[in-house]
Amino acid sequence: MSTEPLIPASHDGAARRDSDTSRLHQLGYAQELARHMSGFSNFAVSFTIISILSGCLTLYGFGLNTGGPAVIVWGWPIVGVMTLMVGLAMAEVCSSFPTAGGLYYWSAKLAKKNGAAWSWFTGWFNFLGQVAVTAGIDFGAAFFLNAFLDLQFGFDARPWHTIMLFGLILVLHATLNQFGVKVVALFNNVSVWWHVVGVAVIVLVLAFAPDKHQSTSFVFTEFVNNTGWHSSFYVALIGLLLAQYTLTGFDASAHMTEETRDASVAGPRGIVMSIVVSIVAGWVLLIGLTFAIQSYDSATGTATAVPPAQIFIDAVGETGGKLLLLIAIGAQLFCGMASVTANSRMIYAFSRDGALPASAVWHRINPRTRTPTNAIWLAAGGAFLLGLPYLWNATAYAAVTSIAVIGLYIAYVLPTFLRLRQGDAFERGPWHLGRWSRPIGTVAVLWVAFITVLFMLPTASPVTRTNFNYTPLAVLVVLGFAGIWWLVSARKWFTGPKVQGSPEELAAMERELESLA
Repeated sequence: MSTEPLIPASHDGAARRDSDTSRLHQLGYAQELARHMSGFSNFAVSFTIISILSGCLTLYGFGLNTGGPAVIVWGWPIVGVMTLMVGLAMAEVCSSFPTAGGLYYWSAKLAKKNGAAWSWFTGWFNFLGQVAVTAGIDFGAAFFLNAFLDLQFGFDARPWHTIMLFGLILVLHATLNQFGVKVVALFNNVSVWWHVVGVAVIVLVLAFAPDKHQSTSFVFTEFVNNTGWHSSFYVALIGLLLAQYTLTGFDASAHMTEETRDASVAGPRGIVMSIVVSIVAGWVLLIGLTFAIQSYDSATGTATAVPPAQIFIDAVGETGGKLLLLIAIGAQLFCGMASVTANSRMIYAFSRDGALPASAVWHRINPRTRTPTNAIWLAAGGAFLLGLPYLWNATAYAAVTSIAVIGLYIAYVLPTFLRLRQGDAFERGPWHLGRWSRPIGTVAVLWVAFITVLFMLPTASPVTRTNFNYTPLAVLVVLGFAGIWWLVSARKWFTGPKVQGSPEELAAMERELESLA
C-alpha cells in the first residue's frame, strides 16, 4: 500500500481544458456539456445541496421529538465523521473517473466481473436517491414558505397548500435550470455566501437578542422521546436521520465534473470540502438554535408546522422571526435548484447509456444552452410524485428523507466496495488517499450497511396508516422494477456505459455541437 500523503497533485493551468477533454475522450465520451464551472463552483453545488439551512432546519422538528437536544447536538458530529469517510472514499474514485455518470460509471469500471449488473443497480439506486433528495429539499422549502405565508397572510399549512407550493417551487427550479450552466454556477456561488452569512446572522441574532437561553446541560444532555417507542437507544438511533439526511447530495460534484475545469482534482475537492464545511457550520447552527428555544411545547406544537419558525418568533419577536425565516427559505430555494441540476445530469448520463425508459428523450441536449432540458423536467416531475403521499400521510416527509438517504448512500458505497475488491489494481487519479484508502473505505461500507437498515424502521408507535414509514415500499418498488427489467430484458442489451466513438469521432461531434450553439 502506498504511503503517499493525502494531497492532490498540481496541474498545469494552461493545459487544463485540453487535459479535461482528453480524459473524457479516454473514458469514451464527447464534450457535449459546456465546461464553464470553476473548482469553487463545483464545491458550491455540493455545499448548496447539503444546505445546512435546509436539512438541519426542515428536520429539526423530527429531532425535537426523536431524541431531543442530546441526539440533535451529539448525533451531528458522529454522523459527520462517518459521512466524511464515505465522501473521502468517493472522492478518490471520482479523481480516476471524472464523468457526469459518476457512481454508476464507476461501478462498471471497478467491477471485476458482471460490471453491467453492478452499474445498472448502482445507477437505479442513485436515480431513486437523487429524485428523493430533490423532493425532500423542495418539500422542506414548501413547508417553510407555507409557514411564512401563514404568518404574513394567513395562508395556513394544510396539506394541499403545502403540496401546491411544492409543485410551484419545482417548476421554478426546472425553469431556471434551462438557462444554462453559467446561470446555475452563478446561483451556486451566491448560495455559498448566503449560507455562510445566513448561518452567522441566525446564530448571532439568537445568541444576543433573546432575554433568556436554555442551559448548557439542557442543550447537550436533554433527551426527549415523543415517538411512542419505549427504547431510548432505538429512538436515539432513528434520531440520527436529521444529520444523515442533511449530509447528502455531495455526489453532485461528481455529476458536474464534465462541466468543471481541472475535473480530476476539482471534483474530489468539491466532495470533501463540502462535507467538512457543512459539518462545522451545521453544528454551530444546531447548537445556536437549541440554546434559543424559549418553550419546548411551543416549538413542537406550533401551528405553522415548522418548529424553527416558532423558535425564531419566540426568541426575537414576530418581525425578527420572519426575517430569519426568509434567510432559511432563500437558502432552501438555492439548495433545491442545485439539486435539480445534479439530478438532471445523472439522468442525462444514465439515459446516454440507455438505462432509463425512453432514454432517447431524456438524453436530448438543448443545442443553444447545452443543457439536458428533458432530464431537468423528469427530475422535477419525479420529485413531485414522491411528495404526493403527504396529502394523506403525516409522516411522509420523514419517509422521503429516509428514501433519499438509503438510495443515495447505497449508490455512494457500491463503487467503494468494488474499489476495495480491486486492491492495488485500482488506477488512482491525481487526488487519492494513499495508504488510508482501505481503512477509510471499509468504515464507509460498514456505516452505509448500518444506516440502510436503520432508516427503513418505523419512526412512530403504534404504527398506523397515517404514520407508516413507506420507505421500504418505495425502495422495493424501484428495486423491483429495476430487477425485473434487468432479468427480463436489460441483461441482454445493457453492457454498462457506452463508448460514443473514437477520439476523432468525439472531436467531430463536439465541433458540430459548437456550430449549432
